[in-house]
Amino acid sequence: MSAQTKEEELRAVQMLGLQLPTDPRWVNLAEMDLEEILSDHAYCEQKAATSCISLIQGYPEHAALVRSLAPIVTEEWGHFRMVLNEMEKRGLQLGKQRKDEYVNKLLAFNKKGGSKMDRLLDKLLTCALIEARSCERFRLLSLHISDEKLKDWYHKFMVAEAGHYVLFIDLAKQYCEEEKVKARWKEFLAREAEIMQELELRGDRMH
Repeated sequence: MSAQTKEEELRAVQMLGLQLPTDPRWVNLAEMDLEEILSDHAYCEQKAATSCISLIQGYPEHAALVRSLAPIVTEEWGHFRMVLNEMEKRGLQLGKQRKDEYVNKLLAFNKKGGSKMDRLLDKLLTCALIEARSCERFRLLSLHISDEKLKDWYHKFMVAEAGHYVLFIDLAKQYCEEEKVKARWKEFLAREAEIMQELELRGDRMH
């Protein structure tokens, strides 16, 4: 990777607020076994839809949240189907769902006590961070994967994840004090960078 490309990747990461860019070797590892990375991608989309459903069920009194997340449930499930269709076209099989260490570590960082709104804030910021990292990785795939057809395909996912990231941040600011959101977001970003360093670099995982 050239110095210019590294600078561009770093700027893209900083726009999302992320403190640590993905190791550039990840794309090469991911495309070595498309069946594995696509399977994990499919389950990530499925879990994203489930997370939005859980937020709606947990906070039905917040009309703006329900109104905003309802279409995201449909969109994420549509993405799940898109991945399944791509796998079918390529003669690939959906593998078993595996433990997502990245997400589990983020969830462990969520506050267990505090008010219901404190817990909502952490849930929204967790979702925002997952979307931001997914956006960053889809961008890498859209730029550097050798399969030209998949470049455009992943670009569409990148755009969608960027929109979701912004939505979750906006919802957090709508329901919580902005300064509190900024302070907690800073803590999440610092912890996420630590998690990225703790995890083994694997090409069969989206995160």
